[in-house]
Amino acid sequence: MVAMAGPNLILRGRSDALLVLGLLASDRRDRTGFGDALPIRLIMGGLRPGTTKPLDEAGKRSIREHWEHVHEASGQPFNMRFFNRTGFIYHTEPASKAVVFARRSGMEQSLAYLPLVQRAFYAENRDVTNEEVLADLAIKAGLDGQAFLKVFRRDHVKQETWTDFAIAQRAGITGFPTLVAEADKRPEYGIIRQGGTVNLLD
Repeated sequence: MVAMAGPNLILRGRSDALLVLGLLASDRRDRTGFGDALPIRLIMGGLRPGTTKPLDEAGKRSIREHWEHVHEASGQPFNMRFFNRTGFIYHTEPASKAVVFARRSGMEQSLAYLPLVQRAFYAENRDVTNEEVLADLAIKAGLDGQAFLKVFRRDHVKQETWTDFAIAQRAGITGFPTLVAEADKRPEYGIIRQGGTVNLLD
């Protein structure tokens, strides 16, 4: 991914990361008054990418408890029929690849597409590991669905996605979504938000 010149905000997120819907809205407010002088770069983290193990009952219980906690704290809707699934392989690589495809059309397109994926997964109980579902969401985001399916299956999109995962891992990011402020040509960066936390930078 090409680095941006000048100061920028870096949003490191998972395609299923909780609280991203509100964070994306607030990030747009953060940029008010800055416009193109403070762009956002979206980098995808990963949850169990490449796994082939279906979600077991213990995993379902852990996820349900987390969802219930987030719902109580934020009011974000969750469709609990998700837990009726059997043999579901819960990982974010396909959805992350889809966001990377959207990012190739522009950062604003990816920032518009990501919440559609999250809403489909959490509130609508759609299978966002399914490329046909992801293509339908791409169309809703104003992207070309046929081009999506063609490019989505290519190795270079997978490689770009895994590069994102590696960037997040090397940066020591342990909570998603994370918002990072980066200055032009300086190695330092500051974490503004990680998960549900907010850090005020000087």
